[in-house]
Amino acid sequence: MKQIVYHQFGDPARVLEVLEKDAVTLKAGQARVEVLRAPINPSDVIQVAGQYGVMPDLPAVAGNEGLGRVTEVNGDGIAVGQLVLLPAGAGTWVSEVVADIHTLAAMPEGDLDQLAMLTVNPATAHLLLTDFVDLKEGDWVIQSAANSAVGNYVVQLAKAKGIKTACVVRRDSAVAEMEEVGADAVLVDGPDLAKRVRQAAGAKMKLALDAVAGETFGHLAETLEQGGTLVNYGAMSMQPISMPALNLIFNDIRVRGFWLVHWFSNASKEERMQVYGSLTQAVANGTLHAPIDRHFSLDEIAEAVTYTMAGERKGKVLLAPNGM
Repeated sequence: MKQIVYHQFGDPARVLEVLEKDAVTLKAGQARVEVLRAPINPSDVIQVAGQYGVMPDLPAVAGNEGLGRVTEVNGDGIAVGQLVLLPAGAGTWVSEVVADIHTLAAMPEGDLDQLAMLTVNPATAHLLLTDFVDLKEGDWVIQSAANSAVGNYVVQLAKAKGIKTACVVRRDSAVAEMEEVGADAVLVDGPDLAKRVRQAAGAKMKLALDAVAGETFGHLAETLEQGGTLVNYGAMSMQPISMPALNLIFNDIRVRGFWLVHWFSNASKEERMQVYGSLTQAVANGTLHAPIDRHFSLDEIAEAVTYTMAGERKGKVLLAPNGM
């Protein structure tokens, strides 16, 4: 089998290497899974660089989500030939995974690319929309980094529920992209964002979702109604969050943080099944879809991570460890 391994933190294009190792023998209760697709998420690259919230012991196998097909079992609970989501954080940039059967989530036959991306970004988008504010049809949500993978999923999931989205981007060239996805209002970030949001939406926001931090955090806070909630789940600017104290005090803004790792740790099996069942159905009926830019093999990992972080992509980048 092949796997992408790093022995030190640093520039992913330099520290990631392709290694071959002998296949392991299955123990009781395990299954062997041929990896069909494994997305390259920004969080994966940041983790390899040593800048993420959870740092693995080194050496480590890279990759945190993916989709595969069961090729061998030693126990009950899964069948050979079954499509499965790989265990989150299991080191998925590999040609095959050996995992405990109970950690594999069975998937219906479908679009391999879309199913492979369910574990992280769609789940994050779903939980951001459902776990903090009881949103009703017609309510407004505003989000930064709207043209990110999570941002695109937020727009799609909100639209299916009749929730309106104000999408904040950092460059003019991203406006048309978000309008095409279905955003109700698209605005370029700036100090007068709140004024322009009111003009575009005719309403204040009930929920704000921020993945940028820095001054953008404060810009979003100014758009919220009294008692509104601002959830931060990323720091793309690499700057501390900044918000005028007057907004926090006089507008009673509620600030929350979100990290999917905590949800995985605390959610019951039934809760996880409910979330991923809902997302799988959304993929099946066409409600949920992410554009794909390119596929790479494991041997092309240096090029793949460089391309992922270069910007101006037209969609997600995925590894196809066993070919297309």
